[in-house]
Amino acid sequence: MTQGVELTAEELAGIMARAECLHDATAVEQALDRLALGLTDALAGTRPLLLGVMTGGIVPLGRLLGRLDFPLEVDYIHATRYHKTTTGRELIWLARPQTPLRNRHVVLVDDILDEGHTFRGLLAACEEEGAASVHTAVLADKPNPGRVPGLEASFAGLQVPERYVFGVGMDYKGYLRNLNEIYAAHPDDED
Repeated sequence: MTQGVELTAEELAGIMARAECLHDATAVEQALDRLALGLTDALAGTRPLLLGVMTGGIVPLGRLLGRLDFPLEVDYIHATRYHKTTTGRELIWLARPQTPLRNRHVVLVDDILDEGHTFRGLLAACEEEGAASVHTAVLADKPNPGRVPGLEASFAGLQVPERYVFGVGMDYKGYLRNLNEIYAAHPDDED
């Protein structure tokens, strides 16, 4: 979880001017359509529970819901390994789902899968709560040499390179989650 810092409108405009658009709005919409089709094929008859992983998962989850035409429930889950730092540590729970997970088919919906340490903790927590199955759906998959071995998303919309990316739920220092495209920050802006 990236901590927000004070950035002026001018600073954000400069960041946007230097950023590279990796996936435009059309590509993002097509990826969301593919995710919805995959989820429908795999889970339409199971009355799944979709858990938005806060905070980045808000945007892809909201944009997926209108594409899923079958009975489901929605809740959220919020944990961090960064708690006001830039280095990950143990998993700290900020909010657990209010919906019981026992015997449910759970889908963790997030913006991006990067190293996967937090995701691994969320998966384990869902399994410990007795979920019948746990799937992961991410808008962006960032192949990372430091990723938890063997951890892959069940459903992934787009690939992004090993760069600082933002937009469609992913943030730049707390900002720009609301963009309809996915951008990579210029190397000078990655600090």
